[in-house]
Amino acid sequence: MGVDMSADPFVHPALFYRGEQEYLAGTVPFIRAGLDAGNPVAVAVPESRLALLRKALGADAERVYMLDMQVAGRNPGRIIPGVLREFADAHKDAERVWIIGEPIWAGRSAMEYPACVQHEALINMAFEGRAVSILCPYASDELDPVVLADAEATHPVLIDAGIDARIEQTSTAYAPEQIVQSYNQPLPDPQPTEGAVTVLDYNADNLPQVRELAIGKARESGVDEPRVNDLELVVCELAANSVLHGGGSGTLRLWVEHGRFVAEVSDRGHLSDPLAGRRPVGMSTLGGRGLLLTNHVSDLLRVYTTSAGTTIRAFFSLVA
Repeated sequence: MGVDMSADPFVHPALFYRGEQEYLAGTVPFIRAGLDAGNPVAVAVPESRLALLRKALGADAERVYMLDMQVAGRNPGRIIPGVLREFADAHKDAERVWIIGEPIWAGRSAMEYPACVQHEALINMAFEGRAVSILCPYASDELDPVVLADAEATHPVLIDAGIDARIEQTSTAYAPEQIVQSYNQPLPDPQPTEGAVTVLDYNADNLPQVRELAIGKARESGVDEPRVNDLELVVCELAANSVLHGGGSGTLRLWVEHGRFVAEVSDRGHLSDPLAGRRPVGMSTLGGRGLLLTNHVSDLLRVYTTSAGTTIRAFFSLVA
């Protein structure tokens, strides 16, 4: 039995495909169903896939909002607020919103992957009860079996995009909350590839030193000047959160690792909301914007949180 993409308020299937033909067989009908219904449609996938879809859709491609996920979703923590929610919220009056999002591809690194799979799990919480259909393609011939197994746990519906026989079924492994918890793991020890790790303990009395140290080390390490401004914003927001919500103090660590400048803040606070930093925050809301802003401007954000404390690690790519 097929899955009606507009039957339930929120629909979130994983699409397993092998090669370009199956990719198009699984995605183009989804796009056309949205367009035929007169609903807004967005596609956020790697650029190579966008090229395939533009060619297959012809003139209809102009009716689809397209984003390169390798740019828009370079940090998986940005995808819900900056891609999916941004599009859906811009079309709140639509009967239904249709989105294809492909956040996981073969080029994703081991450091990025836990943030990717947590993102996929959190989509279900972020869109619960909303009239939105989000289709997530997975290249089953390119990705590790662990990735495919995780996809079964983060998507309630599974689609095998066979050319001759399309198979749709309910996932018996669906357990998004369990995925969020299982990938909430201690971050690996720093492995500086240039220089050493710089460490600064801080509290309300020396917050200006946090900013000065981060800016100086970033420039010294080759971070592009506009990105230095982003880094400054991130470090200042996270350090301020430590003072206000993380026990009054924290520790900043800075280092360079495999072409990225890393800024890590740890404190005694606990992030109890799994969607913290991924939920849009109004300007009138007190607090809550620091982690959202950090997700928006970082190239990657990794978070580990327990009742004993939280570590947040932000990555910024160095100038080539």
